Amino acid sequence: MKKAILSIAILGVLFSANVSAQTETSGREKIYRATHTKVTELKHTKLKVNFDYQKEQMNGEEWLTASPYFYASNELILDAKGMLIHEVALDNNGKKSPLKFDYKDDVLKINLDKTYTKNQDYTVYIKYTSRPNEVKQKGSAAINDAKGLYFINAQGKDADKPTQIWTQGETESSSAWFPTIDRPNQKTTQEIFMTVPDKYVTLSNGILKDSKKESNGERTDHWVMDKRHSTYLFFMGVGEYAVVKDKWKNIPVDYYIEKEYEPYAKQIYGNTPEMIDFFSKKLGYDYPWAKYSQISGRDYVSGAMENTTATLHGSDILQKPGQLIDENKWEDTIAHELFHHWFGDLVTAESWSNLTVNESFANYSEYLWNEFKYGKDQADYHQMEDVNHYIHNPSDFKKNLVRFDYGSREDVFDLVTYQKGGGILHMLRNYLGDEAFFAGITDYLKTNEFKNAEAHQLRLSFEKVSGKDLNWFFNQWYFGSGNPKLSYTTSYEPVKKQVTVSLNQSQDLPFEFPLAIDVYDNGKPKRYNVWANATAKNSFTFDSSKNPDLININSDGVLLADITDSKTPEQNLLQFSGSKEFKSKYIALDGIKDQVGKNPAATKLLAAALKDPFFRIRIKALELMDLSIPEQMKALGSDVEKLASNDPKTLVQGAAIAALSKTKDKKYVPIFEKGINAISNSVKVNSVAAIVTVDPSKVNALADKIDLEGASEEMLNQLLPIVVKNKVTSQMANITPVAAFYPFIKFQNPELGKVAEEGYNWIMSSDNLKATENITKILDQAKGQMGDNPQVKMMISQMLKDGLNKKMELLKQNPQKASSINPQIDAINKAIENFK
Repeated sequence: MKKAILSIAILGVLFSANVSAQTETSGREKIYRATHTKVTELKHTKLKVNFDYQKEQMNGEEWLTASPYFYASNELILDAKGMLIHEVALDNNGKKSPLKFDYKDDVLKINLDKTYTKNQDYTVYIKYTSRPNEVKQKGSAAINDAKGLYFINAQGKDADKPTQIWTQGETESSSAWFPTIDRPNQKTTQEIFMTVPDKYVTLSNGILKDSKKESNGERTDHWVMDKRHSTYLFFMGVGEYAVVKDKWKNIPVDYYIEKEYEPYAKQIYGNTPEMIDFFSKKLGYDYPWAKYSQISGRDYVSGAMENTTATLHGSDILQKPGQLIDENKWEDTIAHELFHHWFGDLVTAESWSNLTVNESFANYSEYLWNEFKYGKDQADYHQMEDVNHYIHNPSDFKKNLVRFDYGSREDVFDLVTYQKGGGILHMLRNYLGDEAFFAGITDYLKTNEFKNAEAHQLRLSFEKVSGKDLNWFFNQWYFGSGNPKLSYTTSYEPVKKQVTVSLNQSQDLPFEFPLAIDVYDNGKPKRYNVWANATAKNSFTFDSSKNPDLININSDGVLLADITDSKTPEQNLLQFSGSKEFKSKYIALDGIKDQVGKNPAATKLLAAALKDPFFRIRIKALELMDLSIPEQMKALGSDVEKLASNDPKTLVQGAAIAALSKTKDKKYVPIFEKGINAISNSVKVNSVAAIVTVDPSKVNALADKIDLEGASEEMLNQLLPIVVKNKVTSQMANITPVAAFYPFIKFQNPELGKVAEEGYNWIMSSDNLKATENITKILDQAKGQMGDNPQVKMMISQMLKDGLNKKMELLKQNPQKASSINPQIDAINKAIENFK
């Protein structure tokens, strides 16, 4: 699963207001979360289903073949949430014999006809009705709803939304649409007969074995999965999709896409076959399934889900050329979910405590794909952003990677399991070396294929291949919490011509780790690779002809650590110029942000960064500079103008246009006017903002050029004042990611927060269902990431109540619009309840 997370900026604001917040599990008695005891072994699950769109229910028949796992048993206990159970029988070659059963509290207990022994199979028939709206379990931060089966616009009342059905099994929600043992350590083969109106296409796990027209305008599709996989990975999708076909070798690769986006399917998904090929070779294990399909679902409850052979993406994957020419923002997620087909689907975490053996690898696959396709700098940038989400989230510091004492299984879908886990794998790769690291992965996959595994088995595979004892690594990074918090001091001995670096760890439990340190002697760096012991202080002595110009610790950027450092602009310039690794260069560039316009070395660094071959460095430099300062304009203006017109990356062009706009110089208007007609959203949006900055009178004429659908956080912040102040109604729903958090944004950026508040009030005073629902959905998704701070909840509750009052006043003034305003009031009321 790829979960949606808040931006670093929003998280930072929330946690600045949430310093004393408890985590979800704090204050609870710690309970050991044992792996589910296997009493029964599922063998095969056969389903026949059809759908009641009016009632939003599913009629189902199930034939479940199973046997006792080890000990003899005369009962079968299944999870079945919110269902009506009509009939339970033993099926013996088509002959049904009724069985006694008890169904309460979402558990179906079936008395078998006799006591069965290990490997003695039986088949139980169950006729039932799935009622997802009756399911009592709630969602979480990662997966914001837990109904299992979702009917989207089932009655077709919303003209702007397609009718769809899709399922979401993780963590334990498959049992909301078929009775099963809903635990990750249960694997079974499956087949599903889905009867739907003939206008719809269907998707499920495995291959489509046959499709049969029915007499009533419906069709029954028969999907078969002949390899065992976990029950939470079962999937059904139904809707009006175009199916764009692709392939890898002889394996079908299909993209189920809403018809409006069919022309762009290959731009969105088209790298998938190359990804399959790359991952197959890198892992030493060919893609193990019969097909690979991807589909998107409206109103999806998370980011994306790796249902075996049938990945479901949220509708944010649907992008148009203006977005895609800048960057396919969903490509990392496409890689992430595909990689799960080895780590998660082929070899599955035996318990939610061990979720990281699924998710850290899927997270690290994003690094591997970026490294292969776009280069190491892009991979390092992506991982830096990921790890910073974890580093800047203090509530996660005390959470173990493998967590046996969680309060709720949903708690483990967090920045530790994903982002920190991916960073840990990168450290392990660098410690072992590529050959041993990937050979260890291959051994892990082949040893545990179609089974379940845990972190210890991962360790054993790496030890088996490398010959190294890795308990030290796993004990501190997998079965411990936190990370090194480092600072350092230096002293120089002129007689010995040696510098001593004293490294300090300030966290409670010291770590041991390899560390790269660059010592700059006469402006040139020399790399030293040292070993830090698990002590509060380590000292290292290096030769140097004079007191070093600069010491750069963690110079390769590999160690996952929080480092306190202070460098002069001159030292940052030296670090930028002397470093080969992206992260050291980026840190140096970021280190001058408070010196821009104040120090010539800072300007020199910006000038060097503008010529850097990696576009993210160029963008960062453009964001830091201020060309309204004459000294910067003289040194940098010409280069920025060239980037605005000619940079091969449209994101850089957009950033350069934004930098030029700060001059308010009308000589750049021709560049801005040209940009307005660009395909690129970045170029277009920044050009509109630039023209309005230079000549505010043109804003109304440019309103129809503004399109913030799928815009980055930077673009949203830039155009928010224009959209709000000029009431560009077409963009109301697109400003909601900022407007929803205005109380928190005001703490860090009062000016932006004030405009965001105006935007929120504008939405709440308007009859706009989409914008209002966007606000409530965004807040619902963010709820779990806000901790349990009553102050934060109170702020959001008050914000929602203020919005509710505005909607009530709107309804009072426009009673004829009750049919559209009342659903908005209902959505706000539901959100208020969620924050009580």
